[in-house]
Amino acid sequence: MIKWICKFLLWLMGWKLVGDFPDLKKYILIVAPHTSYWDFIYGQLGIFSRGRKSKILIKKEFFIFPFKWILLKTGGVPLDRNKNLSLINQIDRLIKDSDEFILTITPEGTRNKTKNWKNGFYFISQKAEIPIVIGIIDYKRKEMKIEGPFEKTDNVEEDMKKIKSYYKDVTAKYPENFTIED
Repeated sequence: MIKWICKFLLWLMGWKLVGDFPDLKKYILIVAPHTSYWDFIYGQLGIFSRGRKSKILIKKEFFIFPFKWILLKTGGVPLDRNKNLSLINQIDRLIKDSDEFILTITPEGTRNKTKNWKNGFYFISQKAEIPIVIGIIDYKRKEMKIEGPFEKTDNVEEDMKKIKSYYKDVTAKYPENFTIED
């Protein structure tokens, strides 16, 4: 039922989902651009419209009433940045302890303009031995696109350049806050 409601809502808002999620039990879905809270809403609608569930790392400070229940139901995982444990090891443990685990990450790490994309998703993918799938939200075309899995070469710098190239003709909700330049 949720799947059809989400499909209807996307259709009603004029959005379409191009491509499909790979038939894999575990992977990291990176999604860009991320310049607005709307990216989360459209992204989750897209994921749910295909009958999938995804986990999203969110600062634990957001898990307060009345948002806590909604965040948990929509795949939110409280992230404690103050712990001394390695974030990559924490996420690796979550992935390994699950039969199915799709983790959605925005490589920009912020809604503000940044030239330095975070590459933690890449290292999580390596540590957990799971692939990376590319997710694109294009506001100009009102289109969400799925590409991949991305073939890593273990050369982080070159792979990040290739990953960023998927987003070269994409329009963010707030284009002034999105860049793929190094």
